[in-house]
Amino acid sequence: MIGNPLRSPDDLRLDRVAGPCAIVLFGVTGDLARKKLLPAIYDLANRGLLPPGFALVGFGRREWSDEEFTQVVREAVDAHARTPFDPDTWEQFCTGIRFVTGAFDEAAAYERLAEVLGELERDRGTGGNTAFYLSIPPKTFQTVSTQLRDVGLAESPSNSWRRVVIEKPFGHDLESSQELGRAIDAVFPPEHVFRIDHYLGKETVQNLLALRFANVFYEPIWNAEHVDHVQITMAEDIGVAGRAGYYDGIGAARDVIQNHLLQLLALTAMDRPASLGADDLRAAKERVLESVVLPDDLVETTARGQYLGGWQGGASVTGFLEEEGMAPHSTTETFAAITLGIDTPRWRGVPFYLRTGKRLAKRVTEIAIVFKKAVDPLVAPEMLGNNALVIRVQPDEGVTTRFSSKVPGPGLQIRDVTMDFGYSHAFTEASPEAYERLILDVLLGEPPLFPGQREVELSWRILDPIEEAWSTSGAPEPYHPGGWGPTSAERMLGRSGRAWRMP
Repeated sequence: MIGNPLRSPDDLRLDRVAGPCAIVLFGVTGDLARKKLLPAIYDLANRGLLPPGFALVGFGRREWSDEEFTQVVREAVDAHARTPFDPDTWEQFCTGIRFVTGAFDEAAAYERLAEVLGELERDRGTGGNTAFYLSIPPKTFQTVSTQLRDVGLAESPSNSWRRVVIEKPFGHDLESSQELGRAIDAVFPPEHVFRIDHYLGKETVQNLLALRFANVFYEPIWNAEHVDHVQITMAEDIGVAGRAGYYDGIGAARDVIQNHLLQLLALTAMDRPASLGADDLRAAKERVLESVVLPDDLVETTARGQYLGGWQGGASVTGFLEEEGMAPHSTTETFAAITLGIDTPRWRGVPFYLRTGKRLAKRVTEIAIVFKKAVDPLVAPEMLGNNALVIRVQPDEGVTTRFSSKVPGPGLQIRDVTMDFGYSHAFTEASPEAYERLILDVLLGEPPLFPGQREVELSWRILDPIEEAWSTSGAPEPYHPGGWGPTSAERMLGRSGRAWRMP
């Protein structure tokens, strides 16, 4: 294996070392590859989780030699790798780097790719095992997968595997997601397709399962009898600078709610799965998504907005409509909030509030389980707040519990206090990046953290009616940078006497 071999035989990572294999990365010149994928692959090597003969093949239009692409990888590693640079790891890692020049629709380029993979199988012992990572626009998925099929690269040879990894967005509505699914399934068997939602690779998201099912004091109150409502928030403090062309016409709901937040909702609300295997975990999430109900009035129970220009953090920032490349009359939202119900015995009557936005007060992703107030308490009810359990997904990963406590001193005064668990304080191990975990799972053929086509389609069935209602309800409401979005989001919860948490 690449990396330091001097580890204890009790090291639990040993059974998660990838076997002989190669990754072919389409889209190597993009930000995702440079900032996340290439560093994550190197970090896996540095942790000793890739085999000695591992190979990385880049595919793109650039007229790069193997040596020039190796330098590109090195620059990405130096700038963005999580683990320290190790010369010995790099020396072995870089000997397996190759580059194939070609366009996505150029048949001859795929012939060259097949030749390179054959050479790597002979020279580095990859065993013919290959993962094709499509870090490219969805409109090109079918072209690339068809070309791979036509040169025989999509079909797994005897005693080896071929897998394809695709990045979101998985379509822009239900119809396009189904079309995309059919195109991929026509080339790769469903069990060989890995749809990446990087949020599912985060330690705190995985810890949600442990929190619920490995502790006796959470699951008994994880239901409508005790829970008042649930808030799921993904807030960003940045705008769309540099991504205007991609973002316009997509918006916050399609970009974040359809995938990240609905996946978090499914994991939060699902019943105990029969096992943590891929089929059982997906089935449990699908049952939640199938049970989601929308309010009758989709205008009053949702909110959307666009950030204005102004001041944020002491700096002048550009408004959404003034961003370079943005259509001046765009109705694309940069903030979205929706209300959902789940028609199951566990959750019937409990509202789930999902929100996401750009140019908000801070960068934070969290799941807040807000409990009902105590019934018939021994203290004055007006002294009590709502207990809450908050799972912090990023950036300060951990869990906070909010409960009532007596204030020291004479008399009986009650105040909300918190107990806090933080990953960085509780564990000496540094949490791996989400892409490290997910790429390793692809190479190991372990799919539990990857949403299936059915989950994707169910998520679009939830979002499509909301998008349709918004399309006939005017423009998004403007909001100032550095706050928590438009006033319509506050009214959305205020109608029921609730309020958004201030993370």
